[in-house]
Order: sequence, then C-alpha cells, then structure tokens
Amino acid sequence: MFLNYKPGDYVINASEKAWGIGQIQSIIKNKVTVNFENAGKKVINSREIVLEKIKKIE
Repeated sequence: MFLNYKPGDYVINASEKAWGIGQIQSIIKNKVTVNFENAGKKVINSREIVLEKIKKIE
C-alpha cells in the first residue's frame, strides 16, 4: 500500500474532525502514529482509516 504522507506531515481524520489537526510521528507498515491536538497520540490503521494530508500549520 502506498501512503502519500511521511513523518512530520500534518493530517486530519475526516471521520473524527473533533480530534483536530495531527502530525504524523511514525509509519510502520500500515500503522501510522499521529499526535492530534485535541485527542493526543493515536495509532491509526491506514487500511481502515484514511488520513487527509493538509498544508503545514503557520
């Protein structure tokens, strides 16, 4: 599976917008660790949840 993001990128989880903006910490196989501003650190299965890449926060 090809992911269009890398550690350091900013993303949102469209199905959990209340989590806010997250920054990718690591990617190991299909497990993406993201630190969200309102939900803390989450490990996302990229086969089940699609993260949307957004522009860097200024």
